[in-house]
Amino acid sequence: MTDLASQPIRLTELTECGGCAAKLGADALKEALSGLGIGDAPSGLIAGLDPPDDAAVHRIAPDLAVIGTLDFFPPIVDDPRTYGEIAAANALSDVFAMGGRVLFALSVAAIPEDLPTAAFRAILDGAAAKVREAGGILAGGHTIRDPEPKYGLAVIGVGHPDRLLRKGGAQPGDVLVLTKRLGTGLLVSGRRQGWTSDADLAVAVDQMRTLNLAASRVLVDAGVRGATDVTGFGLLGHALEMARASGTRFVLDASAIASLALPGALELARGGLETTGAGHNRRFVTPSLTVDPSVGPEIVALALDPQTSGGLLAAIPADRVDGVLDGLAAAGAAGRVVGRVTAGPGATIVVTTLDVLEGMPVPAHSAP
Repeated sequence: MTDLASQPIRLTELTECGGCAAKLGADALKEALSGLGIGDAPSGLIAGLDPPDDAAVHRIAPDLAVIGTLDFFPPIVDDPRTYGEIAAANALSDVFAMGGRVLFALSVAAIPEDLPTAAFRAILDGAAAKVREAGGILAGGHTIRDPEPKYGLAVIGVGHPDRLLRKGGAQPGDVLVLTKRLGTGLLVSGRRQGWTSDADLAVAVDQMRTLNLAASRVLVDAGVRGATDVTGFGLLGHALEMARASGTRFVLDASAIASLALPGALELARGGLETTGAGHNRRFVTPSLTVDPSVGPEIVALALDPQTSGGLLAAIPADRVDGVLDGLAAAGAAGRVVGRVTAGPGATIVVTTLDVLEGMPVPAHSAP
């Protein structure tokens, strides 16, 4: 943690909400972006706004594409260095969600004029450390004055055009695997209200500053083509984006979702806690969502919870799932089967029980 005892500051007291819970709702964003950029894309653009993906990708050679993305948000924790680490890990994740590697990043910062210089430097130090861990360098940036602090990165990476991970890469028969646990939005919001313990928050913080680099490499090496990262739109929102992009139906296992809850998250959901971001997510997915009557509302709330620096949701061919799970475990990354992709009604999400999934191919094991 950063030693700022001589200039104590609580970053979260300067904001109304933090992390990816501060994102504009998927419902409003979809409406705002509708039709933008259609017909304007250059021939080399592989991924952009039509259809949307986790990052923009432009082919510059037959075997090389440039990946560009940007992400920033208000503080989700009080410690400045930890805030920088989490904001950087979250921004870098979009390159990993596309199957790329990081080259460099630029800071995007809005900083109160009276924020201690040591606090701002600590944010930058935390971010720079994560960019180095990702294999890149923090090479510059831009800063403006703002009473509410915000920080993030514009990230440039590269990848092979034929080995990208895409939202539209899911195929019927694929198995859905998630590489991190769920509940960061609930736990951070609960902390603001005094309901989240220090121990539970610490587990969530450690996950949020963990890079998706290792998981991305395992997926790319296994020839996986369908993936996204689970952030502000929650598991259900990002699953719906993948289902829409691939014209498939995602069937999610309620028991697997519950087993992925971070410590304390399900208890907060049972108590009725829901972030503003989760409310936006609920409106976004409800027209396309079917929930088995036996599934508890706390599980749906967990699946709607906006995640900050969440895991990768991957659609993996059934014959490669065991190898991917073994690879994730060997790389120190989590991996758990959370559902299946079917050829049912396109662009729909079903949250159901194990018995409904009977008859669908189940891998030999799933890593915790």
